[in-house]
Amino acid sequence: MIERCIYMKHGQQRLRAGAAQSLSDRVTTWLFLLPALAVVVVAVVIPLGNSFILSFQRVRINVPDFEPVFLGLENYRRMFSDPLFIRSVQNTMLFAFVTVFFELVLGVMFAMMLSGDGRGARIMRSIMLVPMIMAPVAAGTMWRMMLDKNTGIVNYLFTLVGLPAVDWLGNPVLAMVSIMMVDIWRMTPWFSILLISGIKSIPGDTIEAALVDGANRLQCFWRVVLPQMARVLCLVLMLRLIDAFKVFDIVFVMTGGGPGMATEMLPNYIYSQGLRYFDAGYAAALALMFIAAMSVLSGVFMAVRRRIAQE
Repeated sequence: MIERCIYMKHGQQRLRAGAAQSLSDRVTTWLFLLPALAVVVVAVVIPLGNSFILSFQRVRINVPDFEPVFLGLENYRRMFSDPLFIRSVQNTMLFAFVTVFFELVLGVMFAMMLSGDGRGARIMRSIMLVPMIMAPVAAGTMWRMMLDKNTGIVNYLFTLVGLPAVDWLGNPVLAMVSIMMVDIWRMTPWFSILLISGIKSIPGDTIEAALVDGANRLQCFWRVVLPQMARVLCLVLMLRLIDAFKVFDIVFVMTGGGPGMATEMLPNYIYSQGLRYFDAGYAAALALMFIAAMSVLSGVFMAVRRRIAQE
């Protein structure tokens, strides 16, 4: 009986010590997180709250001493009746889905070809990083000069083989195709590098067993490699699709949204409303709707990823 009491006493002491240690760990964790939380509050939460307030007002930031006028939901009603906004959304969706589709297909192909450990594969992986690490403004400027109708090297090469010069950035259809090609050129290596890491995480015994059982390379890819890369693929797709919806630099440098509204993307339209026409209230409403749409898209991807993890 005495030994049992002593054992219970020691157990209670260990529980109290464990609780004290757990509390100390939580306090230490929050102390380390405080600087990052302060940055998030100052750089994200406060501006987001200010934008939420602005979205219900008419604010002209180019007029000195302009008094904000409360409009209620007028900016949001205006948004859905604005043909320029609707066109920019259509352009953005077309750009995002087309570019991400081709980047995914090409990225998977390059990842499968360059996932080996040979010297050639390592060299090619290093070369593939060059477009990705270039600043978007620099890449856009370079391609704008290369695709220029009169002085661009692309049209010069066309003339060498007897083809007529093409107005790449002056034609509405070709302008959209041009910025899509540049984005695919830049971001396909990003897909490839991340997918290569996913392929390398697959146990080699699994692939060897499938090959021994008679599966060919295509069957091995569809039945073994792709299912085991599903979680990585879902995460990569989510990050890249959201990033594609945020495209700004390349479009701004190459076409400025033109010709006309042919390549006007939603981020460019928000920029124009806020910093070209100085309508801060309407720009804030547009930005908040954009954030809400991207949050919904992220939620869909996360739900799909959880479902994949449960299977």
